[in-house]
Amino acid sequence: MDIKISKVANSRAHELRKDELVFGKEYADHMLVCDYKDGKWGNPEIVPYGPLSLSPSTSALHYGQAIFEGVKAYRQPDGTAAVFRPEKNWERLNKSAARLDMPEIPKEIFLEGMRQLIALDNSWVPNEDGTSLYIRPFMMATDEFLGVRSSHDYKFMIINSPAGPYYSKPVRIYVQEKYVRAVPGGIGYTKAAGNYGASMLPTSEIKKMGYDQILWTDAFEHKFVQEIGTMNVFFIVDGKALTPDLNSGTILAGVTRDSVIALLKENGIPVEERPISILELVQAYKEGKFQEAFGTGTAASMSLIQDLTYEGETLTLPPAETFPIANKIKKQLDDIRYGRTEDKNGWLFKVN
Repeated sequence: MDIKISKVANSRAHELRKDELVFGKEYADHMLVCDYKDGKWGNPEIVPYGPLSLSPSTSALHYGQAIFEGVKAYRQPDGTAAVFRPEKNWERLNKSAARLDMPEIPKEIFLEGMRQLIALDNSWVPNEDGTSLYIRPFMMATDEFLGVRSSHDYKFMIINSPAGPYYSKPVRIYVQEKYVRAVPGGIGYTKAAGNYGASMLPTSEIKKMGYDQILWTDAFEHKFVQEIGTMNVFFIVDGKALTPDLNSGTILAGVTRDSVIALLKENGIPVEERPISILELVQAYKEGKFQEAFGTGTAASMSLIQDLTYEGETLTLPPAETFPIANKIKKQLDDIRYGRTEDKNGWLFKVN
């Protein structure tokens, strides 16, 4: 694909303090931009990272037609960079687009555009263990029109941000019973901006209480667990890995979730994808069968869970560093991402 590239005069990569990486604070030199007009996508361009000029009437600002993805690139032992399973993110972005009545992004624009962008900004991919280049593809409606209808015009972009760990220690989880994240028939399975906007107040409230994230429950009974605010969730109960299934359409089909399920099965660990009641977990805890818990997500990677609080009762798990299953799978996943072991599943997309 022929992509017009306008390079910055001087890269800022040398200013990067790799020992002080904070997720989502710094951005690489360039970004990819592609516009949808008159029923078709134009030619993508790579330009210097910078502000956008938008009309105050831009429809995404008023009616929420905005979706995004999260992808990561990892430094390989030979000095090249590789992106972890970006084709799955392309598929999921288009599922989100279909639900919000937005145009699908062509695979070539998504994958080849990402490859050329990261190849250009290769010096921004950190090489320390636990670090990566976080890649944020997103699409928004750009009609300058206040009528309530699907936009005719859209903008697709990719920006990159060098990142350290999202969570620096095991997380404390609050099981939510008041607010609702998603309902069957809604947009819970999409990465729509509105899903995250609606979670801000509940998350702020529980952080003031000393917790790190919410474990959402179903909208009708507040009994069946769904996902954590920034990640899917797994529970190790009596040697089996339990995770909520995707059948209700209320849970994001995580790429890391899918990868972890594959690795669990490769290690002979039974995996059950099904409805999971919080009461089932409480009972397993009382019986001494609730052994480990962790979240999975692109930003969060695999984050170990220290405890869960439900109806005032805190289920405190063993020290996270002693989790035999979660720590083993996390190491295997990291070894694949960083190219330290054979990529038997073909998950790495080489950039250069």
